[in-house]
Amino acid sequence: MKTKNIKYILAAGLLSCGLTATFTSCSDVLDEQPRSQFDTTFFTTKTGIEGGLTSLYAHLRYFYGNGYYLNSCETGTDEYTYAESGSGQNFTSLDETNQGAITSEVCDAGNLWGTAFANINTASGVIENGAAAGISDALLAEAYFFRAFDYFLLVQTFGGVPLDLGAGELKFNTSTVRSSVRNTVPEVYKAIFADLEKAIADLPENPRLTGSVTKNVARLYLSKAYLTFAWWLENPRNIPTYPECERKDLNGLSATQYYQKAYDMALEAINNPGPYKLQPTFYDVNIATNDRNSEIMLYADHNEDEKYGNGGAGYGWGNGASPENFAHWFECWNYTQLQAKLASDPTKTLAPVQREAVQALGRPWTRMAPVANAFMAGGVWEDAVKAIDSRYDATFTLRYYTNWDKSGNKEAAVLGANGSQIKPNEVFLSWVPESEDSKITYNADNGGGFNLGEMAGRPDFVVAVNHISRKKYPINWKLGIYRTDNNGGLGSKVNGGNPRPFNIAKFSEFYLIAAEAAVKGAKGQKTAYDLVNVLRERAGKQTFSVNDNVTVSVDNSAAMVAATPTTITIDYILDERSREFWGEGYRWFDLVRTQEWEHRAKTYKIAGKGAGDITLETFTRTIPAGHYLRPIPQGQLDGMEMSDEEKVNYQNPAYRN
Repeated sequence: MKTKNIKYILAAGLLSCGLTATFTSCSDVLDEQPRSQFDTTFFTTKTGIEGGLTSLYAHLRYFYGNGYYLNSCETGTDEYTYAESGSGQNFTSLDETNQGAITSEVCDAGNLWGTAFANINTASGVIENGAAAGISDALLAEAYFFRAFDYFLLVQTFGGVPLDLGAGELKFNTSTVRSSVRNTVPEVYKAIFADLEKAIADLPENPRLTGSVTKNVARLYLSKAYLTFAWWLENPRNIPTYPECERKDLNGLSATQYYQKAYDMALEAINNPGPYKLQPTFYDVNIATNDRNSEIMLYADHNEDEKYGNGGAGYGWGNGASPENFAHWFECWNYTQLQAKLASDPTKTLAPVQREAVQALGRPWTRMAPVANAFMAGGVWEDAVKAIDSRYDATFTLRYYTNWDKSGNKEAAVLGANGSQIKPNEVFLSWVPESEDSKITYNADNGGGFNLGEMAGRPDFVVAVNHISRKKYPINWKLGIYRTDNNGGLGSKVNGGNPRPFNIAKFSEFYLIAAEAAVKGAKGQKTAYDLVNVLRERAGKQTFSVNDNVTVSVDNSAAMVAATPTTITIDYILDERSREFWGEGYRWFDLVRTQEWEHRAKTYKIAGKGAGDITLETFTRTIPAGHYLRPIPQGQLDGMEMSDEEKVNYQNPAYRN
């Protein structure tokens, strides 16, 4: 997908959306062309409708790949907390450890609001005008999909939201609107279901262009919407909703029936995969050289082309703003601060692991740190899991290889652990299992004050995962940067945005949606045990070790299946979702949907912000039931011509001043 300076024109209040894209006749990718303005007649032309369709894909870049939006989806969960440099209120408040209130002015989830509503209005314009302009039902189905896609994100995040943007419910609006009424959650879901059912009926089995949506993409979101609405109807922990309403389906169906619909839709997709399938190994899903593979069903696309690949922003020095993909910075600690003594002259030091544009490293921002207890006994990455589950190796950077030679430094070696010498492209620092901790001697001077440990017989410094801190922690390898133009060096654009697509939807999720529905009582040909074991068996197979950087031939699939409990619970489904999608932006939605947020994330452990900090502290979160919804952004409230009382009532109750 190419981009040329995409511009969205939002009217005050809710919105009107400018379109800036057209199809190409000689390419299999979307080619976005710039328009600085448009009038309402633009949507009556085939060119305008096609431009609107293309912009539906472009809008994904404005939150997927945005590090601040990722922060809102991960920080405060049982996966992530704020890191050393995540000291701003938008990080600490989301952690729910009483370090500042989540407010309508400071909540990164608000990044979604304006972008989603602009896209919804565009989709409605395409739907209303497309047939008259000669657009096929299959193309119009893409607009139905994206309207439902955005409403689904909005209703999960904010509760009930407006279906009327100024011209009537689900109508295209071209005028400035400064008032708004929020629909109830059941009303929004009714619209979502109808749009996705229409999309499934009319979309093709195979994508018309690389990355465009299909029947199975729509099935994924319909099954997930059914599942989420079923939980909302059941409401096992009595979480409040807003606007207040009865927890009843407008079509008269029960939660049990919606769990069954979720299961049936997911199984239909699994049994009719079309062009999608699981990759042979978990590594194959996430290695950058295999981006856009058959398991990835939807992504926010990027590429290395300076002119097109990043909304015109370029990749030289990233600005930390959409539409660039900079999410990987946030989960990357500042490994460049490590120091090593020269073997030739121990009174001198150098940085043994320098900033490099490779998937294992990248630009460090140290905004989000994984909680240590996730890697310890009882956690999703406990030692028994690490021993046989390849997802651990293919999720985290656990080995830090020296690369000073790529900067032009000719130094032959540095001093490692136990007086050994470490040469270029050898391991300087490793994260090791909790069980190894008793064998480690830590020294506050090692690594330039990073308190790295030494183990007998090892040349590399080590830290056990039960000493993860806000300063140093395993990097999320899956999201890392990849370039083809490093030319043997560190990469001249290591500070820029990531030219990789940001993955949004995976075929693997069908198995976990169906398994979750089965745990909630849905019946069918496969049990929850059968479904989770499809992914667990795959996770036992390994053909390449990310952290050892070698080809391997490992098959722990039988051991993985043997370790699966015969009775699958929601807790276990959440464990598997964490291992499959760690740090990718799923987690807050998973915990809110299942109402397990407080149960799973109420306490966590991590060491401090100092380079030498290795002693764990326990933190307790206070998660009010009202925080299962995020605040309506203050900019939305400020733009509406309503009384102060009406504005207060428009906001979700937990965030009213």
